[in-house]
Amino acid sequence: MSTISTGKPTLRNMLRWFDPRANQIGSLAFIMNRVTAIGLTVYLFLHLVMLGQLAQGPQAFDGFIALVKNPFFKAGEYLVVAAGLLHGLNGLRIAITSFALGVPQQRQLFYAFMVIGGAGCLYFALRMFGGG
Repeated sequence: MSTISTGKPTLRNMLRWFDPRANQIGSLAFIMNRVTAIGLTVYLFLHLVMLGQLAQGPQAFDGFIALVKNPFFKAGEYLVVAAGLLHGLNGLRIAITSFALGVPQQRQLFYAFMVIGGAGCLYFALRMFGGG
């Protein structure tokens, strides 16, 4: 017996976006792009809320400064930088292949950009947490 799709989005169908069991590197790149996009979107809303709080005066600004000195907040900043870097580099790979440049080398482009992204993440980690 076959099942007929109603076309309605279900939680199960939405979770398939993030299923890493596909052994195609393109699928993993796609999942990574979605996860980083969601993370960056959540950050954008939090950032706008924080800016709204800062508009409330000097006490709010002092509270904000105390918050950003928290190591948990610093780790969150690092995740934003890492997500932005990896999302941007993966987006650049997508843009290059969208213009039919390097389509046969998509896998190599992904690996190269992720190595560059990993090096960038390491650099930012050393700058942010290394005290230098």
